[in-house]
Amino acid sequence: MTDHVEVAIVGAGFAGLGMAIALRRAGRGSFAILERAASVGGTWRDNTYPGVACDVPSHLYGFATHPNPHWSGLYATGTEIRRYLEHVADVEDLGDRLRLSTPLLAARWDATASHWRIDTPAGILTADVLVLACGRLTEPAIPEIPGLEQFAGPIFHSARWDHSADLTGAHVAVVGTGASAVQLVPRLAETAAHVTLFQRTPAWIVPRGEHPYDEAERDRFATHPEELAALRAALYVEGEARYASRSGDAAASTAARDVALAHLASQVGDPSLRRTLTPDYAFGCKRVLLSDDFYPAVASPAVTLEPSALAAVSGAELVAASGARYTADALVLATGFVSQRQPYAELVTGERGETLAEHWSDGMTSFASTVVSDFPNMFVLDGPNASLGHNSSVLMLEEQAAYAVRALVQRATAPDGVLRVHPDAEADYTAEIDRSAAATPWLTGGCRNWYVDRGRLTLLWPGTVDAFRARLARADGSEFMTAPAHRGGEERRPA
Repeated sequence: MTDHVEVAIVGAGFAGLGMAIALRRAGRGSFAILERAASVGGTWRDNTYPGVACDVPSHLYGFATHPNPHWSGLYATGTEIRRYLEHVADVEDLGDRLRLSTPLLAARWDATASHWRIDTPAGILTADVLVLACGRLTEPAIPEIPGLEQFAGPIFHSARWDHSADLTGAHVAVVGTGASAVQLVPRLAETAAHVTLFQRTPAWIVPRGEHPYDEAERDRFATHPEELAALRAALYVEGEARYASRSGDAAASTAARDVALAHLASQVGDPSLRRTLTPDYAFGCKRVLLSDDFYPAVASPAVTLEPSALAAVSGAELVAASGARYTADALVLATGFVSQRQPYAELVTGERGETLAEHWSDGMTSFASTVVSDFPNMFVLDGPNASLGHNSSVLMLEEQAAYAVRALVQRATAPDGVLRVHPDAEADYTAEIDRSAAATPWLTGGCRNWYVDRGRLTLLWPGTVDAFRARLARADGSEFMTAPAHRGGEERRPA
């Protein structure tokens, strides 16, 4: 028998749970959450590498409806965040809505029935509305390196940490110097015999300023929620202020760059090593990292920094692009994620028979960073231009979920109960993004980053959270067509 719900949500990380919360608050109880893993948590379930933690303040990295007075410090560990999400799912009583170990195999718009037909290993689910809440940090990016598959020892991606591999006293090579590497290298340096770190491009790193919350502080947050709310508000303002330095404001960027250079100089005494660790691109062009212990680890005898990429592997020998050769017992790939071309996009087929991946063949596009033309009654959370480099991404997810709920109210009066985004609305929104991004460091800063795909800024929102809220507030429903598309595919323009 085929199950039917009003809303099918794919993914049980922050985005999926946030959407479920928004639906519950709106009194819409007919929904199911499909999750490919055996538990909730998304990227915080999958990433278990040593030192994994958030680089957004913990009291801002949570749902507004579920403040947590018990975070251990200014920045939460990955384990804490996973437990927080499990707690939210429990408090929201989502158990009967969760379909764990149930991956999306395919989703196709059924024009005759005006609903989505979703294939899963447990059978077919139909839904009036499809919400893709799959995240962007889900599929590890594995570099194409000759001989990589023949490496003689344990080899794994940082997001698929092999806890059965005992790295104590081992010679470990790490590929990459992004956010995950900056966290895990100091921990490996404490236990491994030696760490070789392959750096293709250095990162701008600023002090983390870790602050543990003691028991008295946590008790005060629990008993005085107004203090916790005030702290969250202050952290939000601080985050919004960071946008200027990340987006290319001359004075703010120079000030932040000076902080990063002073941080480097204070922690690395060797001038040659400092030069190797100094970026040659604009501040903010790539993700700015936070760490107080990465530089000391790299400067210690426990770590060798190779200032070029891993170019080839021959057994246990690793060949750098510089020609240098190293041996290692284990190899860790801290090489990021397939974020620009979402894997789920291959599985979703719209009303024209085109997959979402085909629709996004020139880069991800949308209206309101949430809805896509030719894919009726579908919402994408944490997809095109919904990421941030300066503040909490959870804030964006909550705004997207609120927009989706408002649209569902409008669906009751839409033709055939179907919301179809007009292609012109998507094109106009995309043009807005392109204009806003044109002069930013993400496009002009002289680096290669994961925000840009085929020359366009496709992942990052080129503005503040306040600006995103204001933009979604201006979405008045005119983005949806007022008459159904012709069966031949010709759209009707809005009245």
